[in-house]
Amino acid sequence: MSKTEKATGRGSDAARRPAATVSARRIATDAEAIAAATALADVLRPQAAQRDRERLLPWDEIEAYSASGLGAITVPKAYGGPELSFVTLVKVFEILCAADPSAGQIPQNHFGVLALLRDLGSQEQKTRFYADILRGERIGNAGPERGRNMINHVTTRITATADGLRLTGRRFYSTGALFAHWIPTRALDDEGRAVQVWARYDAPGVTVIDDWSSFGQRTTASGTVEFDAVPVEPIQVLPVWQAADKPGLWGPISQIIQAAIDSGIARAAIDDATAFVRDRARPWMDSGLERASDDPTIIHEIGHLETEYQAAQALLHHAAAVLDELNAVPVTAQTSARASVAVAEAKILTTEIALEASEKLFDLAGSSATRAAHALDRHWRNARVHTLHDPVRWKYHLLGNYYLNGAYPARHQWN
Repeated sequence: MSKTEKATGRGSDAARRPAATVSARRIATDAEAIAAATALADVLRPQAAQRDRERLLPWDEIEAYSASGLGAITVPKAYGGPELSFVTLVKVFEILCAADPSAGQIPQNHFGVLALLRDLGSQEQKTRFYADILRGERIGNAGPERGRNMINHVTTRITATADGLRLTGRRFYSTGALFAHWIPTRALDDEGRAVQVWARYDAPGVTVIDDWSSFGQRTTASGTVEFDAVPVEPIQVLPVWQAADKPGLWGPISQIIQAAIDSGIARAAIDDATAFVRDRARPWMDSGLERASDDPTIIHEIGHLETEYQAAQALLHHAAAVLDELNAVPVTAQTSARASVAVAEAKILTTEIALEASEKLFDLAGSSATRAAHALDRHWRNARVHTLHDPVRWKYHLLGNYYLNGAYPARHQWN
């Protein structure tokens, strides 16, 4: 057995790795991207509940995602990409995550890392990595380290040796890593500076362990990645430490994708609640009605959920439009802060509607909706797990401190 298979204990599917050669179509317009996302959603949707129930990893679905060309929609035009709008990027994630939020979440770090590459990468790095993405290769993530320290605590190291650079460390919350061709991670260099290191998925010393066991977002494979003296070339190292003094949009871009995922979860929950009430639910005995869909209390609640959802989505699309506006001009500390604020406002509402809609579903649909065969619990489980990505209470703090005290948000991937 491979090292990965031994480590996971989940069998041959867990030991599967990305195809060495990929070929992606070239998307040129926003309309083409939306059409591609809609077509891919039709692929994701039919087996989404089964994949969640049996924890079947979406290998074929992710290969279909790569072939669609959606992974390259933010590549700059200067490097051969279409450089589509952030409004389109958000809509793509909404469409995919309404169909299957676990599969839809897998590319989240792909686009966050591409934004960081644009802000901090050298011309040589951009030329190399953008070309890989245009071919259809995927970027994953080796996330924070486990332990009692803060989430940005780093013990992973990249060290200069007589044989070249070597990367060593152990990371968790590595969404997308199992499916990725490139696995970036945060590390400290020999000078103690923060860098992002892009490790190749098949490099010696890289082990991806499928030990993700959350009750929601079950098939994102967001488990452990180990780096054991992994050989790295200088071109694979981005100077993240420079971001502290260089305003950019990579943090808000990373965050708006998280908000779009929650919007997709909310849409799916509302749609399933509406369908179940219309087609399956029984009216309450005191209503005197023949159909649950004629119950005025249920009609009111559906109207409430739709209103809250439309408000959240409107603010989400507004935040994406703000990113598009600011992306067209040089980014300053002021505009970087404005971007973070716009995205934080949207993320509060998408978090709240995802949680409310996925819980209210059962109140409206009734006890029969809790049957395992319907798999409706996956909406709440997915919403509860994904909205914990970063605490929404700190988004309120960010906004209050900005509007009250003029304080700019800290620059990192959670703002």
